[in-house]
Amino acid sequence: MGDAPQLVSGLELNGAYCEEVVRPILADYTPNLTYSAALIGYGSDVLGFDTPQSTDHEWGPRLLLFLDESTYVARADEISERLSAELPPVFRGYSTNFTTRDAEGVRLMEPATPGGVRHHVDIHTIYGFFSQELGIDPAGSLSAVDWLLMPQQRLLGVTSGTVFHDGLYALVPLRETFAFYPRDVWLYLLAAQWARISEEEAFVGRCGDVDDDLGSSVIAARLVRDLMRLCFLMERRYAPYSKSLGTGSAPRASSRCDNRCCDPSCILLPIQERPGYARRPMAFVEMAPSRAWTVDGVVLPKMSM
Repeated sequence: MGDAPQLVSGLELNGAYCEEVVRPILADYTPNLTYSAALIGYGSDVLGFDTPQSTDHEWGPRLLLFLDESTYVARADEISERLSAELPPVFRGYSTNFTTRDAEGVRLMEPATPGGVRHHVDIHTIYGFFSQELGIDPAGSLSAVDWLLMPQQRLLGVTSGTVFHDGLYALVPLRETFAFYPRDVWLYLLAAQWARISEEEAFVGRCGDVDDDLGSSVIAARLVRDLMRLCFLMERRYAPYSKSLGTGSAPRASSRCDNRCCDPSCILLPIQERPGYARRPMAFVEMAPSRAWTVDGVVLPKMSM
């Protein structure tokens, strides 16, 4: 593959891959095919958080191709084989050929060998993919329990990324269905997150009272994580999993949160040397504007401990 090309975002790379390579192959081979194409689901590239390190696992020219049920059963393998035969081995400096899945289920880019490209254009039905990602029947009626059982990072994955083409006219509407929690579920999660925080909020200072700076730091760090997740809920956004929690907070720092408390250098100091807001993590929420405590017409209680 020669020198590594300049890194571009996975969404930009794969938007071009879809438009310039995959769509022309499909249009030439089977012009009447109705399909949707997107980059959604797992991956830092889906969230727009990819970095040079991302390229060493599950990153590169890749797409999800969605077919209707009958076409999927009849033609998925045939279409995949055609792509393997016609895709170029390299696109914009990146190999379109990937390894088979390793023991962890991960695929890596590798140079193509004669005999076709082992591509990463994964073919699904829309409902099959959402069922696989979320563990529910997306065509059915969702109960409050169904919503609560779906991990936020999975919901974030299926509603992030980009739909490059929706010829089935079903992918975009389904993503809108899962855009965020129904109101009652959302309010329940807000209340549950407050309750979770309230269980330990006082212990940051209590550990300090017995000179347990390590214990105080551990509890403070855990509370900061919980408060960050609370801010995502207040902003009606799904929280990413731990690796991306801070990155996901940065572009749209909540008006309800003062990010100073998220400075780990404050949390790790002996408690008497910490700024006031880092001695009691709840303090940074209490400093927020009064509008922070009214969400969708519901007044959220301030806690004082």
